[in-house]
Amino acid sequence: MDRRAFLKTSGAGLAGLAITSCGGSRGMMSSGLQPSLNTGVFQRPFFTPPELLGTVDPNTGNKVFNLTMQTGTKQFTGQGATNTMGINGSYLGPTLRVTQGDVLNLNVTNQIGQETTLHWHGMRPPSDMDGGPHQVIAPNATWHATYTVDQRASTNWYHPHPHGTTAAQVYAGLAGMMIVDDVETADLDLPKTYGVDDFPVVVQDRDMNADGTFSYSATHMEVMQGKKGNTILINGVIDPVLDVPAKEVRLRLLNGSNSRIYNFSLSGGLSFKLIATEQGLLAAPISLTSITMSPGERAEIVVDLTSQLGQQFTLNDINTGYALFQLNVSKAATVATITPNTLSTSLVPLQRNQAVRTRQFILSMGQGKVYINDKQMDINRIDEVMTLNQIEILDIQNTSNMDHNLHIHGVYFQLLSRNGALPKAFEAGLKDTVYLPPNSRVEAIVQFSKATIAGAPYMYHCHILEHEDAGMMGQFTVA
Repeated sequence: MDRRAFLKTSGAGLAGLAITSCGGSRGMMSSGLQPSLNTGVFQRPFFTPPELLGTVDPNTGNKVFNLTMQTGTKQFTGQGATNTMGINGSYLGPTLRVTQGDVLNLNVTNQIGQETTLHWHGMRPPSDMDGGPHQVIAPNATWHATYTVDQRASTNWYHPHPHGTTAAQVYAGLAGMMIVDDVETADLDLPKTYGVDDFPVVVQDRDMNADGTFSYSATHMEVMQGKKGNTILINGVIDPVLDVPAKEVRLRLLNGSNSRIYNFSLSGGLSFKLIATEQGLLAAPISLTSITMSPGERAEIVVDLTSQLGQQFTLNDINTGYALFQLNVSKAATVATITPNTLSTSLVPLQRNQAVRTRQFILSMGQGKVYINDKQMDINRIDEVMTLNQIEILDIQNTSNMDHNLHIHGVYFQLLSRNGALPKAFEAGLKDTVYLPPNSRVEAIVQFSKATIAGAPYMYHCHILEHEDAGMMGQFTVA
């Protein structure tokens, strides 16, 4: 694939500003199509967000994280500066590293000048610590979330979840990874040195001007279709290059975009091993040459570069034709790893005959609105009542001609079928988010193992953020 052949145009222009530009900005983007800033020329260094391990409270033994949601500015091209938002910085946030069994104290201070929340996407805290739209953080206030990490090793993330304004706040830069470790993964011969052979890869798209400035607004059509930007960033960088050793390298992929669906592959048809989906390790690695990911989905892949010293590869998006970043195999490895053929022995799939009922979720569109089960989100209404520890099959259908997906808080699920057949190979593990192309259907099996707290339901919603904000969301309790 010719890495210089990725200049594209996409998306409609902006109708107004929710995040304004400053410095060298030209202000609001023009109404015409803007060319992508993804050139296929990789000169900017790959940015690995700092790893935040927390501090141990000497009195309780709890692991403490202090997070400040703040405004800032960033130059994406070295030219115009854009107003942004970040967590403990101007754009994005640190990677939080925790271990199964840790008791967390997460102190979240809101300095963005508007109401917000901070949701631990993929984590399974009590519902009143989930950071959904009921746990509002007022401007200049601090929210204290406390919970025990009671899940397998996995790659998760955190982002705002305020009712009706999630899309703009995430677009501004409020997001970060949250990695869980456990004893099972610690004993495996996997790449696991953060920033050396184990890298977070947060993929986002933004509508950008030629000088790298951007702002968020969405026309009604963009809300219905999901807003898609003309330029794709990796950890907040356009066209970065990552120097890696000649060994196995682990990439923790996160589709952190508002709406775009990606189909990732490596140049030259290089294969990789999928070792984990959203909720942890697979039973065994799966060899792939591409993987499709919708917003909110995560995947851990291992790329074997042992015999590739001096070579260069790109991570590509088949859907847009863009090369997103370059892997430069620039140095010999000091320590080798060999991904084992067996990854997890603790993964016990639920069986269809264990389910006591089937519950339907219909994602639909009509009359310029979005719905789940013919209802729009009402923060004062409970839509579903689940029974604690009950196993159910979820029959999830997209009856529209637009892309959707479904994310469910506080639980994980396994796919049983897709359109009446077996799920895709890369959907074999435990998940919390599932992609639904137009007019498609999946069956998932789930056990509701955590009771909700009074006044704090869990959410289920389309993770195309414009759809979520427009009402494609519901609430459930577990008792």
